Amino acid sequence: MAVGARSGANEDPEDRPEGSDGLPGDADDPGVPPSRREGPPEPGAGAPGGPGEGPGARDGDEAGTGEGDRRKGPPGQRSFWKELPILIGIALVLALLIKTFLLEAFSIPSDSMQNTLQRGDRVLVDKLTPWFGATPERGEVVVFRDPGGWLGESPESSGPWATVQKGISYVLPFPSPDDKNLIKRVIAVGGDTVACEQGGPVTVNGEPVDETDFIYPGNTPCDDRPFGPLEVPEGRLWVMGDHRQGSLDSRYHMDGPTGGTVSEDEVVGRAIVVAWPLGRWSFLPVPDGYEELNASSPAALPVTALSGALGAAGAVPLVMWHRRRRTSHGG
Repeated sequence: MAVGARSGANEDPEDRPEGSDGLPGDADDPGVPPSRREGPPEPGAGAPGGPGEGPGARDGDEAGTGEGDRRKGPPGQRSFWKELPILIGIALVLALLIKTFLLEAFSIPSDSMQNTLQRGDRVLVDKLTPWFGATPERGEVVVFRDPGGWLGESPESSGPWATVQKGISYVLPFPSPDDKNLIKRVIAVGGDTVACEQGGPVTVNGEPVDETDFIYPGNTPCDDRPFGPLEVPEGRLWVMGDHRQGSLDSRYHMDGPTGGTVSEDEVVGRAIVVAWPLGRWSFLPVPDGYEELNASSPAALPVTALSGALGAAGAVPLVMWHRRRRTSHGG
């Protein structure tokens, strides 16, 4: 036996030469008994040195986590295409709620409200305050449904585009092409006595109202159609257009079943702003002449109190947000 050569049968485990795979003993060495041979490591298992070391472990991975596990992403994460129908559904529900309870846009179809509103203007109508019990106030511009016969008979819209418009109007804040709505200014409310003689101003409860800041230039308050005095029934409104000589308003329907008045229940909401075109963007406030009349009328006090309460309720979240912001910034 040559010097340095040993018999494989007499080798101790500590003296065995390492195999090509770096593990103690070679599985292919015929001198290693079958019971002592080590098989290949299990998938994902680290080397005996500790977790995360050896085949299957990579920098930044947890112990035993391979490439396939990393590609799966966080548990519970949805793809964009799976979430898209949910997002569309939420948007449609929000649009429906806005149209039903908050705001709706209306297009002006005639010249009866010039120069306050021009044909083709789009106004936003407040539909929220009536839900809190507020009723229309003198001087406000309101949109209301046809009380009956004011617009005459008009054929229903037909064709593909009309069908699309009707579908959009169900959820988006736009009226249907078949809706019969009008827009006028409230002159008197339930319980008021209103009148206008030829050559004179409009009077409400005997008080003359200054309308010079909004009546169409060159028009008179009622020379084309004097009326009154007449008492407006409770729960109803007397309305007129700002273009007095171009508006078929309450004065022209006094022979009808409602005496020319409009029910408060038929009011869709108050027009609060001209939203389009952008060059005409403006608010629609109550004119000064009617503000003075409302301030001196007991009937206006509950509405004024309600408006103040709603304003305070709306201001509370803003104040709280401002205080939190100052606190977070150490101000």
